[in-house]
Amino acid sequence: MIPPRWLLAPQEFKGTLSAAEAADAMAEGLRQASLDVVLDVAPLADGGPGTLDALLVGTPRAERRKLIVRGPMGAPVDACWAWLDDGRTAVVEMAQASGLALVPQSQRDARAACTHGTGELLRAALDSGCERLIVGLGGSATTDGGKGALEALGFRFLDADGAPLPPGGASLARLSRVDASGKHPRLEQVELLIATDVTTPLLGADGSARLFGPQKGADAAAVEELETALATFCRIVDEDAANLPGAGAAGGLGYGLAALGGGKLTSGYDLVARALGMERRVLLADLVLTGEGRFDRQTSMGKGPVALARLARAQGTHVVLFAGVVQRDNGPELSLFRDVVELNGQARPGATARETLRDATAKWALAHLGR
Repeated sequence: MIPPRWLLAPQEFKGTLSAAEAADAMAEGLRQASLDVVLDVAPLADGGPGTLDALLVGTPRAERRKLIVRGPMGAPVDACWAWLDDGRTAVVEMAQASGLALVPQSQRDARAACTHGTGELLRAALDSGCERLIVGLGGSATTDGGKGALEALGFRFLDADGAPLPPGGASLARLSRVDASGKHPRLEQVELLIATDVTTPLLGADGSARLFGPQKGADAAAVEELETALATFCRIVDEDAANLPGAGAAGGLGYGLAALGGGKLTSGYDLVARALGMERRVLLADLVLTGEGRFDRQTSMGKGPVALARLARAQGTHVVLFAGVVQRDNGPELSLFRDVVELNGQARPGATARETLRDATAKWALAHLGR
């Protein structure tokens, strides 16, 4: 008798477990339950932190490559990028090199933080000969419009005297012209896909500086300084591109890579799901287990577990949701799931988030087999 096949595809439990860690905890719970099932592990991500690990875990024979690059405040950091097993696709996660988590809170400076390290990862991927380059945006410490990353790729940002601008987004207020004559020769030859889960524009109340600047260390004055600098940047480069959905992602890195790098802004979740072959994996599965830290109105906007559940329903496959907290007024979305397991209140005293998810998965599976 062929054992059933279960797909484990959680997103990150923000602040407690990465998607890969969550998937591993769920798999451990199922092993503890001694189930005779075949497990297909494919952690989900939406382009932000955890995208690289999700693709590495979910893609057979993917290869992690390490590189020391310039961090957001200039100090060297250890970062990674990846080759997928199709032999032509490279993946860069900007949070690896330019993420907010790399900067202690007391050292955060949105005016000076730069994306140069992300550009170094992009350059390494281009040098490797990739034909398709996925860039995951999210979790940035920066608000430089991608200037640093583009400088690492050979662009020069010059003031009225022809001098290069210093690092950081604030200096863009003095931008006079962009010299693209030295840009990486392979930049125009690759398919550059910019993966993001936000649709924020570059400027305005919902843009890079005003919406996200404060969490990166910008006070009110710095926010307006960065807003002015980014406005100067787009006025010189491409004003229309500033309004593209996702242009404001990662401190405007989405804008810079789209307007000057020729990249295409796209849904991070959709892109990762395609890269993982999620449609085929759901079709092969007898049951899907997914999850995230909080199931609320943001989840219900077609992201992560809901998108997966809709795909599975279309194929006649049941989905079980595990979530730390469940907002119960999302009735139509909750109805997509065969079962919804809320972890809040289930934790044993002293248990970690991993142990709680592991135990809840084992408990549900044993109950399920008893039905």
